[in-house]
Amino acid sequence: MASESTKPSLKQRAASEMEEFLVIALFLSALLGALTWYRRILMAEVGVPYLHYGYAVIEALVLAKIILIGEALHFGKRYEDKPLVVLALYKSIVYGFLALFAHVLEQVIHALVKGESVVSAVTRQPGELVAYALVLFVAFNPFFSLQQAGRLLGEERFLYVLLKRPPAEAKPA
Repeated sequence: MASESTKPSLKQRAASEMEEFLVIALFLSALLGALTWYRRILMAEVGVPYLHYGYAVIEALVLAKIILIGEALHFGKRYEDKPLVVLALYKSIVYGFLALFAHVLEQVIHALVKGESVVSAVTRQPGELVAYALVLFVAFNPFFSLQQAGRLLGEERFLYVLLKRPPAEAKPA
């Protein structure tokens, strides 16, 4: 029988990280898929292809990995003793910039593949880049708030609070 102080095995850590990765990727896939759908509706005359939904999933997987790497590098560690809202805002800003960097890098690679200049790829739609960063910042805020609440409460208690109905005496009159 292993004691609580025993470090998890490599297999256990890998399984835990994969679970966390999938939760983050699912959240980001839903978010980016919804944004793609909204963009497609707005640009119906221009014709945003269905292929962009696949890009949204790939982008979600990349962003999920960026978040896990940032967590492994302890981004925000120095703010863990601050109120949850401070840590969530800090992580939203940091990961928002990392996501924006990854998005710009994606645009640059796309331009290079098409034979366009890197400068034109980055400066073509600066408003879209700002909007992308803003949407991710707004979406990351509740995401990191819930993530930190889960860490503070512990996974089992957090899931109970999140998924179970409150007791009858706690219901409003």
